[in-house]
Amino acid sequence: MSVARQQKPVDILVIGGGINGVGIARDAVGRGYSVILCERDDFAAHTSSASTKLIHGGLRYLEQYEFKLVQESLNERERLLRAAPHIIWPMRFILPHHKGLRPAWLLRLGLFLYDHLGGRKMLPPTMRRRFAGTRGPANDHARPVTDAFLDEEFTFGFEYSDCWVEDARLVVLNALDAKTRGAQMRPRTACKTLERQDGLWRVLLEDANGAKQWVLARSVVNAAGPWVDDVLRRQGGEPNRRNAGNLRLVKGSHIVTRRLYDGDEAFIFQHTDGRIAFTIPYEQDFTLIGTTDLGFEGDAANVEIDQEEISYLCSLVNTYLHQSISADDVVWSYSGVRPLFDDQQDNASVVTRDYVFDMSDEEAGAPLLSIFGGKITTYRKMAEHAVDRLTGRVPITNTGDQPRAPWTQDKTLPGGDIPDADFDGFVETQQKRYLGFSAALIRRLARAYGTRMDLILDDHETDEELGKQFGAGLTERECAYLVAHEFAAKPEDIIWRRSKLGLHMTGAEIKAFSSWFEQAYPIEREKPSRSSTKFGT
Repeated sequence: MSVARQQKPVDILVIGGGINGVGIARDAVGRGYSVILCERDDFAAHTSSASTKLIHGGLRYLEQYEFKLVQESLNERERLLRAAPHIIWPMRFILPHHKGLRPAWLLRLGLFLYDHLGGRKMLPPTMRRRFAGTRGPANDHARPVTDAFLDEEFTFGFEYSDCWVEDARLVVLNALDAKTRGAQMRPRTACKTLERQDGLWRVLLEDANGAKQWVLARSVVNAAGPWVDDVLRRQGGEPNRRNAGNLRLVKGSHIVTRRLYDGDEAFIFQHTDGRIAFTIPYEQDFTLIGTTDLGFEGDAANVEIDQEEISYLCSLVNTYLHQSISADDVVWSYSGVRPLFDDQQDNASVVTRDYVFDMSDEEAGAPLLSIFGGKITTYRKMAEHAVDRLTGRVPITNTGDQPRAPWTQDKTLPGGDIPDADFDGFVETQQKRYLGFSAALIRRLARAYGTRMDLILDDHETDEELGKQFGAGLTERECAYLVAHEFAAKPEDIIWRRSKLGLHMTGAEIKAFSSWFEQAYPIEREKPSRSSTKFGT
């Protein structure tokens, strides 16, 4: 097979299609750089779709004196909420006081800092909360409630704000925005060889069909997550790294059960080992519980939850519940590997979640920037800092100008241009506009696509006009949109990453959908099939 060659060097080649990689590609192309991003699998196929799905400051990081990380995260929280109000929304968290663990004054102090470290404007502040019908004095800011969900020994706690995010969709929307601005986004394309030559990087890429291409780049960003060291080893000679050997892999697993309680609030539970875990309302009908923190060795592409982790999460939740849950109640689970910077902590739970850069020395030639760690909440700021690091060594060649200033802080993501970030008002407007469609479909599409839902519904008047119905509201028209615009190429891309509709579909529906999809979109999926030509490429 012949190998294609790219004659003109690109400014930046990004390796890795998780949240870090797509965030950097988006920021860089928006500043005028020419960018190629390659990802071996689907966007968000690994770590970035295996999070607890929160945009949060990280309350527990205050105990580890990570004040800078918490402050940056809190500042980003509302910025991201305004940028993507369709896939990010406010959520209240209830923290019951456990008499044998952290004292109430410490929780109160931590939450006071949490309210005031960042630029909280849109989210309501912390409040004291009483449970099981207990009553506080009239001047207490407590809100008397009855929580049948909690065991009677928990009489009070605190309620505070953070945000929920559809993590895989956040990745895809950044990739889509980067592509719209001119970046070449290449999922299912592996980096096979990485070598410096004549002041440039010479990189061999191979796509899912086995087609190979040599690409020249003035710089490389290594955002390969758990595989960051693997990428470094593809260089000729020893990696030029001050932080050699400081990659620490930590496994985090989550379980999903049928809905355990009514209401939209999440709970944060403390464990006797010092860790915390969340129970979060999930996909209307379920509860998400996680996460664990375990040192990991092995293939990060094949990580799975084990029985010990399931027992750990069930045991923690059972400390607080009236009724117990067990492994028999788990309807789904997922696991991911976090590529953290090893700060030599013995306990995996307290290893820093902050991002760390490693830039090759100038005398080494064309720059290589490797990314360690990071939180989904701070991805935008991390990307901004990463491109800032490159600007001194990589001039913009396609315009001849000096690198432009950072620009993403006040820009919405695709579909996020909802007036005043008022999602409920947007849904109401869309339901009046599309009267022939079911209210449930309108709300789901609004949540997934925001203002881009018009690309799916325009020129149609009823649910039935959207083509084949696969279950859980998934239609042929929506699939065509996802293939044409959002890089979907396999059934699992659609029902487990672009959405979580697989949770709501029966086994027979999933099988039938998968069979249909593989026939409708065989192998060469970059070319739109008959059902997707209306959307373009």
